[in-house]
Amino acid sequence: MSVIETKVKRWGNSLGIIIPSEAVDRKNIRENDNIKILIMNDSREVFKKTFGLLKGKLTKPTQQIKDELRRDLY
Repeated sequence: MSVIETKVKRWGNSLGIIIPSEAVDRKNIRENDNIKILIMNDSREVFKKTFGLLKGKLTKPTQQIKDELRRDLY
């Protein structure tokens, strides 16, 4: 998984994003490729959902899970 941060801009009646060239090169994205995008307005939202689902079912220490999630997000 690759995480990038970009701004949403208006294109006519739609909204669009620009994928930075570093991410395009890293993931070898080409014109007309189909890609999947995970949209998160706030990374804290991910932590709330994740830890809410895992409550009482943790097999790893909470701090270790948080560290792993941070590494994946940034």
